[in-house]
This record gives sequence, structure tokens and C-alpha cells, in this order.
Amino acid sequence: MNKDFITSILEREAEAVRRIPVSDRYEQAIQLIVEHVHQQGGKLITSGMGKAGQIAMNIATTFSSTGTPASFLHPSEAQHGDLGIVREHDIFLLISNSGKTRELLELVELARAFVPQIQFIVITGKEDSPLAAQADVCLPTGDPKEVCPLGLTPTTSTTVMTVIGDILVVGTMQQIHFTSTDYAKRHHGGYLGAKSREQSKQEI
Repeated sequence: MNKDFITSILEREAEAVRRIPVSDRYEQAIQLIVEHVHQQGGKLITSGMGKAGQIAMNIATTFSSTGTPASFLHPSEAQHGDLGIVREHDIFLLISNSGKTRELLELVELARAFVPQIQFIVITGKEDSPLAAQADVCLPTGDPKEVCPLGLTPTTSTTVMTVIGDILVVGTMQQIHFTSTDYAKRHHGGYLGAKSREQSKQEI
């Protein structure tokens, strides 16, 4: 593997990030999260299958560490009792590159039967997909081609999903005025804990 090959992959991934569609949908999604979690006392529930599920799990933990309570719900386990974590004021963030993931479509149906007014934010590569049609807010990834030589393995698609998740997290942090002091309360150990405590002293 030579430097030109590595540079090519980096450039293709970076270009995919630059091509993420930007719209006021992000503001709408962030406002829904703030309303449901910080004003109504609910939580954010993320979900996805496979590699998208791993991204959804990471987004949930990042939200939780920055002041917005969030949980990952495995869509298959939801069918075996885990749907019980869903409450009236919760909101879902679903991630699927194809927008056709059977388990997520079934999760939408189950969640609405359980809490009829539940709302969904969807991150997907296909705006015309069945899952996108169920969304209250759909955030398209731009449907980039994977850098995988087979064009199959989730690589570039998971990169842009992660970036979109970062936008939602950072945007929500701004809306709730999350500070270093708030951060320090959630991070007692390690480098980040020490750094946030030091920064919080400067905020006082």
C-alpha cells in the first residue's frame, strides 16, 4: 500500500463529507431533540443494524456524555422485550444506509403501536426509501460510494453517518449551553476529566 493509495482514500472520504447535504433539517432535528429530552424529560433512543448500529451506539454514548440522556436500542432485541425502555416523551434516531433495513421498519411499527405519538429522526443514504418516508425529519448522507474496492463494505457511508451524528451532538450542546463544568460532572476519570475540571475553573 503506497502513499498515493492512502491519499486517494483520504480524499474520497473527505469529499464524501463535503458533499453531505446541508439544510434546515438539522435545525429541525436538534430542536426536536431539545424539546423531547430537555423540555419534556424524555430521552433520545438511537438504533441501527450492523455497522450502522455501531455508529448509532457511539452517537448515543456521545450524547449522554454531553448532557443529553440517550440509549441505544438494538432493533432485534426490541422485539423481545427491550421495547420497554420507550416512554411517552422519547424520540428516536434511526440509522440505515439503504433505508430498507427490515428490523428498523419493524421497530417503527412496534414503537408507534406502543407510543402512538413517538417521533423519528432518520439518517439514511436513500431519501426515497421506506424508512425515510416514516421520518419526521430525514437527514440524507449524500449516498456516497464506499471506498471498499468491492463497493460493499460500509466504509465511507459510516464515515458520513458519524459526521452527521457529530453535527447533532454539537448543535444540541450549543442549544442547551453545555459547559466544561457540566462536562466535568460526567467525566470523573482520565485525561478528559482532568482537562474539563481545569477548564471549568476558568469559567467560574
